[in-house]
Amino acid sequence: MVWSAWPYANGHPIERGSCWASSLATLWPDADNLAVAVATVAKLPTEGLHRTFTHSLFTVAAVVIAFYIVAWATKRPRWGNLGLGLGIGILMHILLDLLVWFNGVEILWPIPSWVNLWSNVTPPEWWSKLMLPAEFLCFALFFVLLDVTARKRGTDGGFLRTLRVWTVVQGVLFVVFTVLVYTMEAGFMIPYGALYLLSLGLAFGVTIRMRETVEAVVQ
Repeated sequence: MVWSAWPYANGHPIERGSCWASSLATLWPDADNLAVAVATVAKLPTEGLHRTFTHSLFTVAAVVIAFYIVAWATKRPRWGNLGLGLGIGILMHILLDLLVWFNGVEILWPIPSWVNLWSNVTPPEWWSKLMLPAEFLCFALFFVLLDVTARKRGTDGGFLRTLRVWTVVQGVLFVVFTVLVYTMEAGFMIPYGALYLLSLGLAFGVTIRMRETVEAVVQ
C-alpha cells in the first residue's frame, strides 16, 4: 500500500479512488500463481505462467487504455482515473519484483524480454528459501499498516478486530512455513502454494473491505 500511495502524495491531482485501485493492482500480478497451481495439479508444464502476462508493460498499457476508452464512452473521467491507478499499481509490483527478488520478469510479454537485474548474483540457498514464507510476513505487515492507518484516521473501526485475527494468522503461517521450508525435504510447495493463494485472496478481500482506510492514506 505504501508503494501504491507514493505517486499520490503531495497533493497529486488524481482522486483518492485511484490509490485504492493501485493497492488492489499491486496484488493482482501474483494471481498468475493460480495458473501455476492449476497446471501443477493437472500435471501440465508451468513454464511461461509466472511473471509473464501479468507482469508485462503491454498489460499495463492495455488496462490503462481500456479504462480510458470506457471513460470516453461513458463521459465519466473517474473510469480513466481508476485505470491509471490500476496501471500504477501493476508497475509498482513489477518494479518491486525486479528490485527485491533474485529472479526476472518477462517485462514485454509476449515478446521475449526476460529482465533480471540480479542475473550475475547467486543468493545463498537459505535466503532463497526464506523468501517463500516471507510472503506471509509481507501480508501480515500490510495488515498491520492498515490497522495503524485505520486507528489514526478513524476508519473501518468495526473491522479492526477481524483484521487483527487475520494478521496473527499470517504471522503464524510465516513462522510455521519458515520452519518447514528448512526441514521438509519434499512436499513443501503443495501446502505452501495452497495457503499462499488463500492469503493472496484474503489480501484482496481485506483491501476491498477497507477501501475507506486505503483512500485515507492520501488525505
